[in-house]
Amino acid sequence: MALVEHLAQSHEIHVFAQEIEHAWPGVSYHPISMPLKKPRWINQLWFAVLTWRATRRGFDVVHSHENTWHGQVQTVHVLPIKYNLFQGRTRWQLILRWLKVITSPRLLVYLGLEQLRYRLDGPRSIVSTSQSLQYVMAQTYPAAVAAMQVVTPGVAAIPGLASDQDKRAQRKRLGLPEQGHCILFVANDFKRKGLPTLLQAMRGMSATTYLAVVGEDEQLAQFKQENYSPDLPDCKVFFLGSLGDVGPAYRAADCLAHPTLEDTFAMVVLEAMAHGLPVVVSGEKYCGIAGLLSDSKNALLLENPRDSAVLAQALGRVISEPQLYHQLSQAGLGFARLHQWTVAAQKMALIYAALATSASGSV
Repeated sequence: MALVEHLAQSHEIHVFAQEIEHAWPGVSYHPISMPLKKPRWINQLWFAVLTWRATRRGFDVVHSHENTWHGQVQTVHVLPIKYNLFQGRTRWQLILRWLKVITSPRLLVYLGLEQLRYRLDGPRSIVSTSQSLQYVMAQTYPAAVAAMQVVTPGVAAIPGLASDQDKRAQRKRLGLPEQGHCILFVANDFKRKGLPTLLQAMRGMSATTYLAVVGEDEQLAQFKQENYSPDLPDCKVFFLGSLGDVGPAYRAADCLAHPTLEDTFAMVVLEAMAHGLPVVVSGEKYCGIAGLLSDSKNALLLENPRDSAVLAQALGRVISEPQLYHQLSQAGLGFARLHQWTVAAQKMALIYAALATSASGSV
């Protein structure tokens, strides 16, 4: 949506989607039907066919964020299905995996669409959101390496660190204690994004430190049952649910913890930095944005995000060392200023122009 808003100033933009909750002057929206929401693989195939038919003519460039075979620009946000299925498997494991695939219409459709998505049968750009994701893409689809490049996401603005008065006001608004140190966690998949480790780390934090959790998890009740214990009092953890605007949570917090086990980029880290929050985040092996960060300069990076003791130590340093807090806050703001949507939109516009020129020259 952010790219659409920026590019609409100089391009004619058409959006094709099944769920549209966005309106921007000059942008044309085309709803795509959804006869069956589930099973998802059937809906994915339905969406691919209908958008292919709708975009075959009349457009200079088609930009797809979905697993479809059409689109000169393919933006990749997640690890390839092929990589998740086969990477690191031994001989017999590979045989068993292929047996699973050929007996599963769902996997056959997903893999087939992905194979078509990354074939180079004309001018095409495969855009990854981080260098680490592009590395995985190159391993998985080496024949498409020539078309691969990185365009990182951005932020719309740099709000900066909230004043003490604003911080207290936002905490009151969210039902959080106005005093004390607030650690923020933002995610929807709690387990994959490292919340169990963070809850363990909270057991060793000072009594004046508490955790605010923003996001929804489909297995929330089961998650609490498995990860909540009597030695972690309710007053130390506040589940705020999903927020339409996460800005108040960033302004209420003192720092962000993101001990994720898998993230191709991690927008929440960049957003927190734009609000001047020091961030403690998993290293590049687990989190794409970490490949752009420098440990102890603009973030604290976790070599092992499953180590709750190291996580607690890092968070304790942020809270108790004012000089480190100030350094991470200011360096984080500087990093965020270099990664705004205006920059991403400019890079994308250059990609569009190059592809449009190639297409016209090949006719």
